[in-house]
Amino acid sequence: MKMVGTQVAAARTARNMTQKRLGELVRLDAESIASIEQGRRALMPHVAELMDQHLNLPGMLTAAALGMPERDANPPWSEEYMDLEKRAITLNWFEAMVIPGVLQTETYMRALFRCRVPAFLSEEIEDLTVRRLARTEILRRKHPPSLTFVISETGLRDRIGGDAVHAEQVRHLLGCMEFPHVTVQVLPLGQTYHPALSGSFTMVETPEHEHVGYFEGQRGSKLVTDPDDVSILAQRYAMLRTQALNPDETRGLLERLGE
Repeated sequence: MKMVGTQVAAARTARNMTQKRLGELVRLDAESIASIEQGRRALMPHVAELMDQHLNLPGMLTAAALGMPERDANPPWSEEYMDLEKRAITLNWFEAMVIPGVLQTETYMRALFRCRVPAFLSEEIEDLTVRRLARTEILRRKHPPSLTFVISETGLRDRIGGDAVHAEQVRHLLGCMEFPHVTVQVLPLGQTYHPALSGSFTMVETPEHEHVGYFEGQRGSKLVTDPDDVSILAQRYAMLRTQALNPDETRGLLERLGE
């Protein structure tokens, strides 16, 4: 990543272009360009293609981005989403199978990571837990984003980690609902119509009011930037919220589960 970042910086300097100007051309801010050039952020292939175009390069950066070895704990698409999540002013999240990551307790996180097949090593579980715990700080920021969650009742009924872990997680959800910027709704079982059978997804609004979607599958993840595709996710999320229990009904269900 440092080597590729150095190539980006060299090509930009040769064109007498500032980080801010390059960012405008490839739809990133100057800070993101600086992170790429310093090797702290992966260069995404779609960004590399735009850089090649505007820096008059013969596909050099695209080839570098596509050839990046996958050695990080999170795939490149996931890393870019994590960066967006940190900067979000609005985060909307539908979760079909488990509790959303930023609402998880530490014990629940560890229990989830232990479910992985093939199994994670103990040190990998520790590293992943530290990473996910850091993301939960989004709840307690001085100026937090607006956070809404729709959680399938399936994710609440499964007792991942056992009764004690499950009970702690339910209490934690109730605690999270006390934050004025957090809305949690449960999508009850027994639906006759479901607009998100293809799985979980999140949508982020950035400080620049860019809307981006994100979803994960069995073996990968995908950042959704095309406006048409983001619009489809927004329509699905709006329908899910109309089908879900309202916050008061959700609180009642959680209290009954906690008993």
